[in-house]
Amino acid sequence: MTDSRIPTTRLGDDGPEVGVQGLGCMGMSFGYGPSDADQSRATLERALELGVTLYDTADAYGAGENERFLAPFVRAHRDELVIATKFALSIPPDDPTRRVIRNDAPYVRDAVEASLKRLDVDVIDLYYMHRRDVNVPIEETVGVMAELVREGKVKHLGLSEVTADELRAAQAVHPIAALQSEWSLFSRDIERQVVPAARELGVTVVPYSPLGRGFLTGSFANADTDLTADDFRRRQPRFTGANAEANAALLAPLRSVADAHGATPGQIALAWVHQRARVHDLPLVPIPGTRKPGRVEENTAATAIVLTDEELALLEPIAGRVAGDRYADMSFTSAGRE
Repeated sequence: MTDSRIPTTRLGDDGPEVGVQGLGCMGMSFGYGPSDADQSRATLERALELGVTLYDTADAYGAGENERFLAPFVRAHRDELVIATKFALSIPPDDPTRRVIRNDAPYVRDAVEASLKRLDVDVIDLYYMHRRDVNVPIEETVGVMAELVREGKVKHLGLSEVTADELRAAQAVHPIAALQSEWSLFSRDIERQVVPAARELGVTVVPYSPLGRGFLTGSFANADTDLTADDFRRRQPRFTGANAEANAALLAPLRSVADAHGATPGQIALAWVHQRARVHDLPLVPIPGTRKPGRVEENTAATAIVLTDEELALLEPIAGRVAGDRYADMSFTSAGRE
């Protein structure tokens, strides 16, 4: 039996064609507790079989470990996939637990060389500025990124967690193929200004954490009690204490819609994100993360689910009722600077 592959879309006006759902690879090496390397490798292969061709990582995920982990898979399938990585979260050598945002030109140049080496590639398909250093003009940072394109080290440029004005300023320097930000039933702040700007400029939106970091799937209900000590979700306000209890109560309509479709809550949450493409008239490629082949199958199947207007209306109020911010410090997000 041959699996049906997911549909495709394009990153930006002139970027590569990719599957309409990508794969966030961070959790294979960092952030979500212990990981099984063999299972993660099987997940990468299964995703590719199903038409997932955009693989997302960053130099900060495990201090480069995630890039090194992906390198053999990327090398084996170099012409079949698009590898995306990011710079900006510098790790001080004297404190590996800290992240310092850097967008200055020397840092960008050092970062790209290190990522090329860890990924074992000659060129990075999509290179993101992971977070915005407001002390460095974005035109300066994107200018350096554009030089990397001209030098053949990078093919296409992306930005993460920038405001609408920052996106416009960047686009004036060099075409931006993708804008990555958190977007889910729990996180809709980018719909106010960033999404309209992306549509106006022809930039594809890449929603990260479209499953609310797993909360929308029901895989955990309270980070304090359900997750390991090294899981960074224990430091996110909406997943702990009274906030987690309040937010868990918001999932009833999601489960109701899932039951009506014979689907999982996670599939409905993903289907909702995919339908934002029609609602907002722009291409998007959500990148749910998983370390299990079965979850990839479940997630890609969500691309075929179409929610009715009545179901969308039932899910509409959820985001407005979420307790707690998505980060303890929102100044590093587009919403925190708008």
